[in-house]
Amino acid sequence: MEIKVMKNIMDVNNKVADLNRDYFTEHGITVANVMASPGAGKTSIIMKLMELSKRRFSVIEGDIASSIDAQKIDGMGVHVVQINTNGGCHLDANMIHTVVEGDAGFDNSILFIENVGNLVCPSSFDLGEGLKLVIASVPEGHDKPFKYTSMFEAADVIILNKTDLLPYIDFDRDAFYKGIRTVNPEAKVFEVSCRNGEGLDELVKWIGGV
Repeated sequence: MEIKVMKNIMDVNNKVADLNRDYFTEHGITVANVMASPGAGKTSIIMKLMELSKRRFSVIEGDIASSIDAQKIDGMGVHVVQINTNGGCHLDANMIHTVVEGDAGFDNSILFIENVGNLVCPSSFDLGEGLKLVIASVPEGHDKPFKYTSMFEAADVIILNKTDLLPYIDFDRDAFYKGIRTVNPEAKVFEVSCRNGEGLDELVKWIGGV
């Protein structure tokens, strides 16, 4: 019975995700579902890309509580909507549908959906996005692709953030890439540091072509 209930939940989510995908296409919205553990640098990378790129952006901020990150993005003059899950560990397609439909502020933009900080649940829920962007960071360690295989397997793009800390932390880059390539040989990988700007040019160049 529990399996049937879970299947029903996912079926409903996927149907709404398909509606979202059609809506995004009709309104010229390119969507990236940004996923990472808390503190990996989701908001920092999003803000850097918006600062350095000439594309038009919009953002949906997903958090369990607060609107701290949404306020930062709003201060950049970017259209942003906050979703608080009140304990939920991920965003779902219906949440996105509710805030996007009929809101012209998202039209003709690159929409970053910053998911709730979590390397487990968000990878299972299709939001209607065009690509899944997963951020890891050097302080988290090189073993994340081995421990959270479904997240890294689902990723279209993987960003290793906080590379400025590599000289100070026992991080095995070769092991990190081995973990990624074991589960996802096709994912595009960028190494960046929001603190010193390393690698951001390549990331901005890529987002410019999305």
